[in-house]
Parts: sequence; C-alpha cells; structure tokens
Amino acid sequence: MLIADPDVEARTCLAGVLRDAGFHVVEASDGSEAVAKARECWPVAAILEIPLGTICGYEVCRTLRAELGPELAIIFLSGARTESFDRVAGLLIGADDYVTKASAPGEVLARLRAVTHRTRPTAVASTGRLTRREHEVLTLLSEGLRWGEIAERLVISPKTVATHTEHIRRKLGVTSRAEALAVAYREQLLPPRPPDPHAPELAHRRG
Repeated sequence: MLIADPDVEARTCLAGVLRDAGFHVVEASDGSEAVAKARECWPVAAILEIPLGTICGYEVCRTLRAELGPELAIIFLSGARTESFDRVAGLLIGADDYVTKASAPGEVLARLRAVTHRTRPTAVASTGRLTRREHEVLTLLSEGLRWGEIAERLVISPKTVATHTEHIRRKLGVTSRAEALAVAYREQLLPPRPPDPHAPELAHRRG
C-alpha cells in the first residue's frame, strides 16, 4: 500500500489506520518518491494527494497506471482539490475513486477495500509457466537492477519491462519484488544464491 502526501500529519494518521487494518504501508512525501517506491515495491493500491511537489498526483496516477496496469487500485485523497470538477478529472485520468480529506478514516478504509477487491485478481501461483523473457526479467531483478536498467540490458522499453513484471507478479501470486524473489528461489526458478564470501569472516568477528 502506497500513500503519497506531503502533509506529514495527515499521511502518518492514515498510515496508522491502514496498518491497524492489516495493510503494509509505504509512505512518500512527493511525486518523484511515490513513483520510485511504487516501482520498487509493486503496491496493490496507491492513495495520492494532488499537490505532490515534484510531480503532481495526476501525473503520478498516469505513470502508475501505465506502468503497473489496471490491477493497481488508485484513490485520490485530497484536501487541496475538493470541487466536483476535480473529482471528475481524477476519475477520467484513471483513478478508481476520489475522496476528500473531510471524509472519516473509516470511509477511506471502506473505499480502499472495495477498490482493491474489485481490481486485484485472485492470486494463483503458476511458477512453471514463466516465459523465457519473464525468466530473463526475473533474473535481472534478482541482480538488483531497476526497470530502466533491465530495459537497457534486454534492449526493450521500460513499459515492456513493466508488463513482464506484472505478469511475473500475477503468476507467482505476489505483490512485491522481495516476495517474487523469495518464491522464485523457493521454487528453484532461479539458481541458489552464492554463499557470501565474507560470512565466515563476519561470523568470526562476531564470535
């Protein structure tokens, strides 16, 4: 779950409500940070304010929708843009819902659960069905490369990399890079990690 809002108090309050409801929350204070963290953690939903400093919430919505696809639930939660035409604009851009900050946290939570239930597919693991290209993308993800770097390595567009990662996520039934790699190692889709050559030295020092 990604929350992007420059208002620290509002963001922290909402994050606390969502964590109490069982969500894992990642916070961002501006648009650039929101996009970067979304690319890293593959959120199932994003809650965005409109004014986000470096990149406005509308542009963040467009970017996340283009890169992460229709499965990502996006809600605008704004205290700055509360007119009816603001809500219409947000929905036309690609958001699943638009709520004002005057709404109670319980209402925001209910709307969030509704849109995530509607947009998120049932996770069905099919670890033996990755394509050759998906295996290549997964391997490069395991090496710590970001989407732009993977695109350069495979000579494809970042949008194509995003599509492959979405397919990997769906097939493995996961929601983050870390979960994808954990499943891949467990199911032997990736070769075992080499032992850390410094591990004995570190253990010796600790001892």
